[in-house]
Amino acid sequence: MTTPEYAVVTTTTDTEKKARALAAELVGERLAACAQVYPIQSVYRWEGKVEQSEEWRLDLKTRAELVESLSARIGELHDYDVPEIIAVPVVAGGASYLGWVTEETQSR
Repeated sequence: MTTPEYAVVTTTTDTEKKARALAAELVGERLAACAQVYPIQSVYRWEGKVEQSEEWRLDLKTRAELVESLSARIGELHDYDVPEIIAVPVVAGGASYLGWVTEETQSR
């Protein structure tokens, strides 16, 4: 199997405003070509208790070689103590779309 050239990096935050600001910053810095922002319901264990909350999820499309830089930048900008930062490889996709991802993240 070949090493994937692209990835989707996911993070969450607690408000739509923060999610949109984070998305704009990361796309503006060309660490991601685009970000999808949408509301979710999360259930998780935190400090010994099961919690439930509304959050906003960001799926950021990027080149695999930028995942480390993108993840580090999310950590710098995020206000959670332990932000979710998960990268999933893209194993297939439309050639024109993936070409666009490359173009939009090229200055990095």
